[in-house]
Amino acid sequence: MSNVPETRPVLPAEVARAVEDQDRLAVLRGLEMLDTAADADFDRVSRLAAALMKAPIALVTLLDNKRQWFKSCLGLEETETATDISFCAHAISAGDEPMVVTDATADRRFEANPLVTGKHHIRFYAGAPMVVAGARIGTLCVLDRTPHAFHSAAELDQLKMLAGLAASLFTLKDAKRSGALAEVALAREEKRRAIALDAASLASWAWDIRGDVIECDALLPQLFNLPSSTRLRARDIIAAIDPRDVHQTEARFRDALAGGDDYFGEYRVKGSHPPRWIATRGRIIDRDSDGKPTLVFGVNYDISERKLGEERQRLLLRELNHRVKNTLATVQALATQTVRHARRPSEFLEAFGSRLQALGVAHNLLSDREWRGIGIRELVQLEVRPFDSADQPRITISGADLLLSPDQAVGLGLILHELASNALQYGSLSVASGTVDLGWTTEGGKGNRRLVLTWTESGGPRVAPPERQGFGSILIRRSLAKIISSEVTHEFRPEGVFAEVSMPLEELSK
Repeated sequence: MSNVPETRPVLPAEVARAVEDQDRLAVLRGLEMLDTAADADFDRVSRLAAALMKAPIALVTLLDNKRQWFKSCLGLEETETATDISFCAHAISAGDEPMVVTDATADRRFEANPLVTGKHHIRFYAGAPMVVAGARIGTLCVLDRTPHAFHSAAELDQLKMLAGLAASLFTLKDAKRSGALAEVALAREEKRRAIALDAASLASWAWDIRGDVIECDALLPQLFNLPSSTRLRARDIIAAIDPRDVHQTEARFRDALAGGDDYFGEYRVKGSHPPRWIATRGRIIDRDSDGKPTLVFGVNYDISERKLGEERQRLLLRELNHRVKNTLATVQALATQTVRHARRPSEFLEAFGSRLQALGVAHNLLSDREWRGIGIRELVQLEVRPFDSADQPRITISGADLLLSPDQAVGLGLILHELASNALQYGSLSVASGTVDLGWTTEGGKGNRRLVLTWTESGGPRVAPPERQGFGSILIRRSLAKIISSEVTHEFRPEGVFAEVSMPLEELSK
């Protein structure tokens, strides 16, 4: 900032060590977010922090060794300040908990700071570190020109959660830029949350009603404050629900089991302070010969901020919930078909998780482009990258770039995932000598254009048609063909699998 005296503060040794830590700086600079354009997602977080703490100034700061730069700035004209006069440098050195300065003039660390003695007249500061990959890259902080009383533990916990949300945004945007999230998700299959699920904090599960066994991912017990496990019982979940909501929750679920296939509920978790609200969406996947439900698939997600936050916070979560609803029909269709071809719930979760990741890649691209469409080249590269090697690529991609509609992008992404997964397990990509030629062309004139995409495997094991069609083949040939109005050829030729997808092209603008 301007008008800083020549005699500048000197950071205490322990603060300077935290700022200069090379691992921390490597994570920060690896994000490549310094000096980037304004981002509405981070602005929403800073506005929520200002409203929560009742302060006129809120910042999302990235702390480099010489300067701190503001990714979001509410209430100040400047975009950066020197690190050696930064309150945030002290905050990141203090640990992962929020740091609070109720009156800077009464704090020996800051009483002579130019931000306190100069034109900005800062008196109050509260900042929570943003932690990415184990490194405190900066803070979400609020400031005021008048002193504050010390805020409650609940408010500081909420500030910390908002800082965690900001850190997650940095992680997601970096993963989207580099494609790293898809690779990590493939390498760590047990986490099973692709870009869209991570943004929505969804926990997936499959409930075998006859055995009362819920196969779930690691997030579900966390949401209900239960011990870490991938197997729960329905009564464990009911016991974790706030008694005020148990009766309504059980009644709604009984109605769904008796009269329909779909269930939706919202309830509080018992003993959580501040209250944690959880939403559940489920669908009955299988019934016995008497019509009684035997298997239910569902997702849970935390809606505390929407329930308990300020109006702007609720609007932000409703927007996110709207995106989840738009993809829920596709998710449920995938679940229904996958479970019909799975022998047990754990096999269902594994197969469903990988298909959900492929859906997440396309969904994340669409979200970034406000659901206006995706370039086919970018979609193809992201979907097949986890199945290829960067050092010795074996998948050749060719074709002019063009825009796909949202439905086409989602459908084609799932088809490519199934083809590549099958090639890696059984086809040409299962041996070192195998290759895949993936290309596309367009046919027809304006108003009647069609995309023709071909997948040709060669150099792999000799191919024989399978005796029984798996869900992957059904997905490729029939199910998605209906969604994207396409014609699909899927042949098991002796020299390698061949597939051709032909679909009408819509006139889309970027």
